[in-house]
Amino acid sequence: MDSGLEEQLNKLRLQINSKAVHQQQHAATLLAVEETIKEQHIAAEPASYFAALLTLLEQTEVGPKGLSGTIIFLLSIILPHVSATTLRGKFLAMMAVLSQSLDLETADVALLRSVISCLETVLAAQDAGSWGQPIAQGALKSLLALATDSKPKIRKRAQDAVAKLMAAPPAPAVVHPGASTTAQFVLEALSNAKNETQAAMHTLQLVKNTNMLWPENAFSGLCEALMQLPKLNIPFITALSFQALETVFSSASESLDEDQFRDLLIAIIDLKPNTNDPLASEAWLKIIQKGYLAYAKISPESCFQSLPDLIDLIFPDIELGKPSTREVATQCVWAMIRECIPDSNLESPGVSRIVRTLTLGLSYRYRESWTLILLLIAAMFQRLGRHSHPLMDALMTEIANMRMEPEFELKNEADAVLGAAVRAMGPEAFLSVLPLNLNADQNKNEVGRAWILPLMKGHVRNAPLQYFVNQMLPLADGLSTRAQLFQSQSREIEAKVFGALNLQVWALFGGFCNVPSDIIESFTPEFAQRLLTELADYPAARPSICKGLQTLLTAVHTIAHSDERQDWPLTKQQAVAAEQHLAQFAPRYLSELFNVFAQSPGSGRGYVMDTITAFLTAISASEINATFVKVSALLENAIKEHKPPAAAELTELYLEANPPPVAYTMMDLATSMAAYLDAERVQMLLHAAVLLARQSEDTSLQKKGYKAICRLADQPASSTARLLIESVMLDQLIPMLIESAETVSASSRRDRLTLISSLSRNLNDNQLHFVPAMLSEAILGTKDVNERARSVAFETLLTMGRRMAQGGVIDMAAISGGGPVDESMEMQRQANIEEFFKMAAAGLGAETSHMISATIAAISRILFEFHEQLSAEFTLEIMQTVLMFVTHNNREISKSSLGFVKVISVILPKEVLMAHLKDIVTSILRWSHEYKNQMRLKCRHILDRLARRVGLDAVAKVTPEEHMKLIANMRKRQQRSKRNKDGNANGAAAGNHDDDDDDHVGATSMATAAAAGKKSFGNAYEDVLYGSESELEDSDDEAAAGAKGVKSKAKGAKGKLERKGANARGQGNSAAGESSGKGAWIKEDADGPLDFLDRSAFTHFATADPATVKARRPASAPKMRDGKLLFEDPEEEERKAKAAAAAAAAASASAGADGDAAAGEDFYLQSILSKDGYYRAPNQKIKFHKRKPGDEDDDVEMASDGEAAVPQKAPVAKRGKSNDGVAYGREYRAKKAQGDVKRGNLDPFAYVPLNPKNMKKGALNIKGNSKKGKRMHKAK
Repeated sequence: MDSGLEEQLNKLRLQINSKAVHQQQHAATLLAVEETIKEQHIAAEPASYFAALLTLLEQTEVGPKGLSGTIIFLLSIILPHVSATTLRGKFLAMMAVLSQSLDLETADVALLRSVISCLETVLAAQDAGSWGQPIAQGALKSLLALATDSKPKIRKRAQDAVAKLMAAPPAPAVVHPGASTTAQFVLEALSNAKNETQAAMHTLQLVKNTNMLWPENAFSGLCEALMQLPKLNIPFITALSFQALETVFSSASESLDEDQFRDLLIAIIDLKPNTNDPLASEAWLKIIQKGYLAYAKISPESCFQSLPDLIDLIFPDIELGKPSTREVATQCVWAMIRECIPDSNLESPGVSRIVRTLTLGLSYRYRESWTLILLLIAAMFQRLGRHSHPLMDALMTEIANMRMEPEFELKNEADAVLGAAVRAMGPEAFLSVLPLNLNADQNKNEVGRAWILPLMKGHVRNAPLQYFVNQMLPLADGLSTRAQLFQSQSREIEAKVFGALNLQVWALFGGFCNVPSDIIESFTPEFAQRLLTELADYPAARPSICKGLQTLLTAVHTIAHSDERQDWPLTKQQAVAAEQHLAQFAPRYLSELFNVFAQSPGSGRGYVMDTITAFLTAISASEINATFVKVSALLENAIKEHKPPAAAELTELYLEANPPPVAYTMMDLATSMAAYLDAERVQMLLHAAVLLARQSEDTSLQKKGYKAICRLADQPASSTARLLIESVMLDQLIPMLIESAETVSASSRRDRLTLISSLSRNLNDNQLHFVPAMLSEAILGTKDVNERARSVAFETLLTMGRRMAQGGVIDMAAISGGGPVDESMEMQRQANIEEFFKMAAAGLGAETSHMISATIAAISRILFEFHEQLSAEFTLEIMQTVLMFVTHNNREISKSSLGFVKVISVILPKEVLMAHLKDIVTSILRWSHEYKNQMRLKCRHILDRLARRVGLDAVAKVTPEEHMKLIANMRKRQQRSKRNKDGNANGAAAGNHDDDDDDHVGATSMATAAAAGKKSFGNAYEDVLYGSESELEDSDDEAAAGAKGVKSKAKGAKGKLERKGANARGQGNSAAGESSGKGAWIKEDADGPLDFLDRSAFTHFATADPATVKARRPASAPKMRDGKLLFEDPEEEERKAKAAAAAAAAASASAGADGDAAAGEDFYLQSILSKDGYYRAPNQKIKFHKRKPGDEDDDVEMASDGEAAVPQKAPVAKRGKSNDGVAYGREYRAKKAQGDVKRGNLDPFAYVPLNPKNMKKGALNIKGNSKKGKRMHKAK
């Protein structure tokens, strides 16, 4: 039986204990049918269920509340899994039974949905002959009637059924046999749309959802009926009619001839709705877009003739439409520009009309839509290409002038348009229209456009290289000369400006090298020598020059050695000739690049190595070998004289400023030539690399040695390097790797593991002892501190496992290398995946916890990868072995073991987990009491993963009693998550009354799949190992998020109201706000009134009201009161007002009921914050809060019987303090620095209060009430 059907039936069987009566009835009927099948000794197949249910249905009286509804529901589940032959044989019997349940007046909604599902399945299984019978057509008419029913769930289900039936006609028919019946039904319903509006809307919804080929005799009538509906002036009817027409266009565009298509499009264009009706306008625009794209394929010339008029007709929607309408209109025009302009009409008057329309879009009328207009202009540049010059020169100049306005807000969009212009017309034509004018003369009204240089950098391609040689190089020379002149005159700013402009010119070199068509003519010896000079003398331009050369060589090499035909400026023959032309300059360039590479700091010379690699592809192998001999000699001498660098030479600052040692450089250059060497030179490189890998004095050289060997091992199978590696594998490489295992440095471990992985991938049968020899090192690498090294270690394990799975014989005696051999060990072992697991599991007996933990992590990874290739018994043995380490006292070992448990809870079959669930849960709960290192949380994650696989009830059965609180907590989380999902589903259903349960399930599954697709950016093993933690943490925060959601919603509603009010004010004060719904204000300059005839006037308009800007509150003036100067502090007044409000609120709260007061008390908070509270010292002793003299007591002393409670008298404030006990000038105290801070109020010296006693004549003391001042006065 199908697994999907079995899963559905299992869900139904579990509903036998449900509280819902209908669910109990479904489960009881299913169990009874299964018992009958079992008694008759019939296999439990879908056909058996179908026969039993059909027999039972024929014997049951059909009624809304009888057993028939349950039987039909079960049939709707069984029928999709029954063969089409069986359904065709029982067609008449099924129709006779189902037709009795189609009484719309008495039938239940659930029953009708089940009947619709059965009808859909049975009708879909019929052939063309069966569809010719009246009973089949009658069943289709019943579905069509249900598709326009007033009940939304029935209507939605019937429409889906009709859409699926019509979209899949029986072979060999192209048009479904029921299409004529469907078209007749639709025409009859639409003919009475004026009187039966609701039925017409449902019928249009049916046509919209049905993607089918309509019969030719009914197509014209259907289109005519749909086009008549907008004339009824019913908004929803109009929108649905356009949407239905869009569907009809999509399905029937190929069956219409040119005349029919033209007449139909003309009729639709005449039905253009009002721009203020977004629903109808967007539907109309989508129809026009699809119709014209299809018309362009049928008759490109005829389609283009009407295109300018159509774009003029659509442009008001971009100007005056709603935001969504503007986007749809822009998308429509963009598609027509890209697809409806033939290549033969790129210079026609029609294109000029379209350009004029686009130019009109830059006027102020379209200011709200300038972003969309610029998008259309960019599309026009891309479509016209070289033909855009000189047709769009004026438009490009207009955009450049707008871009240069200082207050222009769409600079990025304008840059994108100008970049499209550079790609379309080329840099030569572009700069002829918009010259740089770097030496602009203000008297001649020349405008400097230095900002164009960085804009052109990423947009120059397929341009002639000659233009760079003739125009851009002299420009760079002039800028460099002026920079040197200003430098000599000590004008640093001007020198830097012109130096930066010079670098920007050189940055364009890479674009000109992107497949130019004149390589042989332009790349002359003079130009090559100029580039060599710049490489040597101008370090700032080296990255740009190297990138350009690399782009040129790579592109030419790709075209010359490619058999694919693409739209390249060069043919394959031209590319071969160009590559040969560039090869004659390669030796000189390689010599210079070698020198530059040797002189450059190590952190910034990667681009030089890439350029060297590109030049190596252009020269012959003999020249490369000759060059390698020279480099090898230099390398040998450098290694002899090399000394490991001191600690000061390894700092980051030193490495950024100084080149690395010569030995490092020569080894890098020798490694770069590894792919082109002959056998003798490969032997020389391998010998040097092995020597460097063996030594341990210099870790950098050791790392480069491993890299060189790995480069040789990664060459193709038939290459000289690869053959040599295979020949020395047994004699040199394997002994070297075994012997150097103890001397390898930490920085070289990743490259060593990469080499081991490369060698393991290509092992012969007599080299398989390499796997057990290197396995322990790969296992330890999984615990390396370097993340990349860990990744390489895991990949190495997988590579070894794949090679072991291929088979072979392992010679265990070869591992010892001729040393003593353990006689008890089996010398010859068969290579297979189980043997690989046994080798890895040997690490579980190690003495160190680090090795045991690494072994468990390695077993987890390879088990996840190869579990399908293992037998069930072997997998069970591995699981039982590792589960013993979960309860280990060492935290490192147990943590890796918990990761293994998490993996097996995902990959192992459910039956295996159920059989050993008690052992798994018991071992996990061993760490559930731990509060350190997140071990407790990790255990809960694994239990949650297990509960998802086997069910929470199964986990609860094997959980000890002392841990049942954890199970209760997990159950509570599941219920909370389910409630939140149900709440979200109900909210979505409230927004769309037509959605039913099936739609919700489908949407939920699609959302889950989308979320899984976004999440799975890493490998599957990491998702399994770490995936559930985030999900569980999200569930932890659901309650808090729900509480915050209420506040955020209220705040959001308030914000919406405020924005709505602001928009309303803006519309009232705006001159242009009626069309766009937004306000506009004029910002006047101080120079004079705004000139509206100036093209830059638009930059002085603002969409925000300047009056709404919060003005700074002026400080209040000092007042004279009884001979005192009183300065009112706004912040102090505000603070006192807040204090008074809080005191009033506290008084009103204390006047409430005693029960309410008691309920609101927080005794824990009082114990911490009150003056009578206590706290624990670090030695766990209790200490009470200390009281200071003058502290106010919050409590009122309780009087004796009959006496009133007398509050304590407030202490008298000390001198130098205000009435509330705060020292004068405290608000001016700085938080971090020393001294006073003004804080935007009065000056700090003004806070000293004036004493009236000191204001007498001759007795003024500015020191105020300070004790020091009084002591000084007495001393006098």
